[in-house]
Amino acid sequence: MKLIQLFLPVYDQHGKAFAKSYFDQARSELTDRFGGVTAFVRSPAVGAWQDPDGEVCRDDVYLYEVLADTLDRDWWQAYRARLERQFSQDVILVRATDTEVL
Repeated sequence: MKLIQLFLPVYDQHGKAFAKSYFDQARSELTDRFGGVTAFVRSPAVGAWQDPDGEVCRDDVYLYEVLADTLDRDWWQAYRARLERQFSQDVILVRATDTEVL
């Protein structure tokens, strides 16, 4: 079984919060496709990274998780690309790990 995690930005490049409908749509799409989703949206996670100029950048993100029997890489790559366009991001992190439900 695979645990797939999506890290969706809370704010755009100008600090304006994305519309709630963006997150509702993602939750609905993931629920329809995978039968459920866990969305961590009450307290955004804070990401930090260093850009090529050495400046530390910060991003608040909501974490969405789904479980799937298999990993459909083509679907996930297309979905990630669509989210990147919708959220005006260079990259949205989507990662998958093997997991075991106990």
